[in-house]
Amino acid sequence: MMEHLNMQSMDKVAANVAKIRELFPNCVTERINNEGKLEHAIDFDMLKQELSDHVVDGLQERYQFTWPDKRKAILAANAPINKTLRPCREESVDFDNTENLYIEGDNLEVLKLLQETYLGKVKMIYIDPPYNTGNDFVYNDDFKQSSDEYVENSGQLDDEGNRIVANTESNGRFHTDWLNMIYPRLKIAKDILDNDGIIFISINDKEQENLKKICDEIFGNSNFIACIPRKTGAGNAAARGNAILRKPFDYILLYKKSDSCILRRKLVGQYEYKYSDDYGAYRLGQYQATGSDATRDARPSLYYPIYVDKNGKLSTVHKEDAVKTILPKKIKGEDGRWMWKPDKFNQDNNKYIYYDGERLYRKIYYDESKEQNKYQVEQAWLDGSIYQNAAGTKELGAIMNSENAVFSNPKPVDLIKWCVNLHFKNDVTVLDFFSGSATTAHAVMQLNAENGGKRKFIMVQLPEVCAENTEAYKAGYKNICEIGKERIRRAGQKIKEENPLTTQDLDIGFRVLKCDSSNMEDVYFTPKEYMDKQQSLFIDNIKKDRSDEDLLFDAMLKLDTPLSSKIEKISIAGKTVYNVAQGHLMACFDKNVTDEVITAIAKEMPSYFVMRDSSQADDSVAINFEQIFNTYSPQTVRRVL
Repeated sequence: MMEHLNMQSMDKVAANVAKIRELFPNCVTERINNEGKLEHAIDFDMLKQELSDHVVDGLQERYQFTWPDKRKAILAANAPINKTLRPCREESVDFDNTENLYIEGDNLEVLKLLQETYLGKVKMIYIDPPYNTGNDFVYNDDFKQSSDEYVENSGQLDDEGNRIVANTESNGRFHTDWLNMIYPRLKIAKDILDNDGIIFISINDKEQENLKKICDEIFGNSNFIACIPRKTGAGNAAARGNAILRKPFDYILLYKKSDSCILRRKLVGQYEYKYSDDYGAYRLGQYQATGSDATRDARPSLYYPIYVDKNGKLSTVHKEDAVKTILPKKIKGEDGRWMWKPDKFNQDNNKYIYYDGERLYRKIYYDESKEQNKYQVEQAWLDGSIYQNAAGTKELGAIMNSENAVFSNPKPVDLIKWCVNLHFKNDVTVLDFFSGSATTAHAVMQLNAENGGKRKFIMVQLPEVCAENTEAYKAGYKNICEIGKERIRRAGQKIKEENPLTTQDLDIGFRVLKCDSSNMEDVYFTPKEYMDKQQSLFIDNIKKDRSDEDLLFDAMLKLDTPLSSKIEKISIAGKTVYNVAQGHLMACFDKNVTDEVITAIAKEMPSYFVMRDSSQADDSVAINFEQIFNTYSPQTVRRVL
């Protein structure tokens, strides 16, 4: 019998219990849960003892950062949800070919859905969360009920129907509500980051101190890189309290995931490691020796010819293929010499050699040099006008053909370009889960156009409704997502028009996905709550309004398949079969699927195969299914919906 696909997001509690069980098996016990089932649980008293070098007796005072409901914030990060992401072709651009994503929905829910497929795969995150100034809004998170039920039952919809509420300074939970909002999102964001990934968070002085303490806890204080001040503009004099200073700046907190992180364009000791390749960041050094013993007579073994073939490949032995021969230059009339012997030169196919067509250089890699022990990130002060709010507002107005602001204080493109360009790789995935007007997507496309990069973006934004008295609403935008999507469309076209020769292969498209309730009927998750007679009403577990493409993207979420993967639709024996990421995942959701279809799919040997529970033509297909795959592709993971 085929195993059903788990339609919930990752259960982080169960995953954490499994990790502790592996490290400390004596700290895992068993208990009966609320459903009367036996489950593993942690003996926290024993775990405390395992992590202490003395006898633990009662609670002890210790340094920690806490606030009311912090435990609930942790639970909010770990709790699974029954949600999915549904594709929306009509709002997308170049849906079938793009590798960029625009996702509409509550960012905590979206992060939960992304964490399984994108676990440890995002290289860079930039977010500009609400600053908690007393006029901003915070999200309300409660996953015991659906999002809609929660906000309706608790009366926390605003006048326009938003799932956000104003967090005024008169609120006694002013800091608490903001911390409970940001904490679970950052906790999941850390899991999504790659080991060499980095995260930038824009913030003002109201929550900068608290945000840094949260990040120190989640990412580790040792992974703090910098608190970067940014000049926002002229600033306004404080109108309340005892403050008498203008505040024309905010901050960007920068953290790395681990010591694997390497930043570009930052001074390391006295050198700048501004180049990079598949082996890491490097700087260039002389290949010809200098100094008092830099002659052929002083070191004869280091004088030798280097041959260049028609493809630019270098060698010290293949003379017959050479179109050019390079010798050390003379020094004061004497033959010079190289710094390395031929075997070092040829090591790893010239990994350590850079040739610009005229001169030879040594590649000195950061992670192999002594300089890595002197790593210091220059504390930048972003005070240029290109990084200020006025620049962002002007850019957005020009793109949207509007003299009036359709979005308040958007970050400027050059600011996000500065952040993105700090990562030494040019093919990174950049995530922004407070996307706003989509400046980050604009910056990624612009930077790719400027340096030939292959960066991809994932934008996440709650479709907050635009109030009727706003310029955005008057311009025809019903919610913030409509602003963001239109900005990406216009910015992409403008970049291509301005750079026709260098942007032929530039990806300016994006797939729109929308967070929605699960594709599965409620009976799928809670069958005990339905009587046998009621269950018979559900011939199919799947909701009536869901398409095959909805089911496909659900399977991609659950089966380690990036949502930007190439999707090919093929026909086998009259049935539609989806081939995703060149055979990584194959799926068929048609009815009356025969042995012929199953056999053809099995012969393709996909990593994963998914079909409906009700798709098999008859009982014989169900009986033969496992045997067919065991014959042709036993390694394929098979799941049914």
